[in-house]
Amino acid sequence: MSNLLALNRDWHIRELCDLEPREMRVLLNIGSYMPINSADIAYQSRIDSYNVSRAVKALDKKNLLDIRRDEKSKNIKILALNEQGKALYRQLTRAMEIRSTELESVLTPDETTAFYTMLSKIEEKAEHLLAKQALAKIAEGQEAPADQKELVRWYKKSLNGEL
Repeated sequence: MSNLLALNRDWHIRELCDLEPREMRVLLNIGSYMPINSADIAYQSRIDSYNVSRAVKALDKKNLLDIRRDEKSKNIKILALNEQGKALYRQLTRAMEIRSTELESVLTPDETTAFYTMLSKIEEKAEHLLAKQALAKIAEGQEAPADQKELVRWYKKSLNGEL
């Protein structure tokens, strides 16, 4: 289902921009939570930090972002959409809202609520399952790849109530 609903499969959305799916996801995350840093985007979008960084570079190259250094830590970049980025964000969210409304029209309001509740439970269980697998491999002395380190970081964050 997720492959079928990928943003770049939607012809209308493809006509709005020439962004790759990860770039769209990062742009949408920035637009929803700006100003925001890359680590928070990685956590919220469940995209590893390497791919967030690549998406940010692509969005910056397309002149869609305002980037500034964090006042406390100069290594951290604070991201926001510029006017061009905000305009694209509004177009994308409008198109996605129309699509969501049409997709949800096959469900009753109670079914919609139940569906999103179940998805949330499955997402949380999947995160914990994958993080525990990664922690077990790390405990065995294996070096974790970046995406596995992110899973562990997110898991620890959820345990500390930092969500």
